[in-house]
Amino acid sequence: MSPDDPPITLTAFAGFRRIAHGTKAEVLAQLRELGDVPSCLVFDDQTGAQLDLDLREMPDADTPHAGHEHRDEAPRGVGRPKLGVVAREVTLLPRHWDWLGRQPGGASVALRKLVDDARRVHADRDTVRTAQEATYRVMTAIAGNLPGFEEATRALFAGDEQRFGNLIEAWPIDLRAHLQKLSAPVWSRA
Repeated sequence: MSPDDPPITLTAFAGFRRIAHGTKAEVLAQLRELGDVPSCLVFDDQTGAQLDLDLREMPDADTPHAGHEHRDEAPRGVGRPKLGVVAREVTLLPRHWDWLGRQPGGASVALRKLVDDARRVHADRDTVRTAQEATYRVMTAIAGNLPGFEEATRALFAGDEQRFGNLIEAWPIDLRAHLQKLSAPVWSRA
């Protein structure tokens, strides 16, 4: 996790009701407080990915990556792990390797610069796409059978905030509020 990444938060739903929200440790604590925890779905708020939590798990708050094992991370070892540099395989055509080899600092430095430039240039587009996908994942898992689901999905990906809002207006309040929160970057950057 880089310093630029937003804090990882989770939200748990039992049916259409939000029953927990916060960091992984906070959500685990809230679910434990409920005692006989109803069947619930837990989502990563940034990606909309559904997670399986073990209520017996005790995350170590002092560990920087505690509670983040649901993120895909490359195995450590090759590269400079202390600096966060991780080696992975990249497949390019010979002309690409030739060009990269002629760049100051070599292929790795050139690729890092290209990626950083692309992240800056496409930051708004990537933020919108990420918010749309997260909202869609949660909608699909919880609201797939609700009236207007398909039309709301179309409005979400079309960037039509008013239509999206109108279509989910009759949905349960906790679900509606969560979907509005997840989709907010779509509307603010459209």
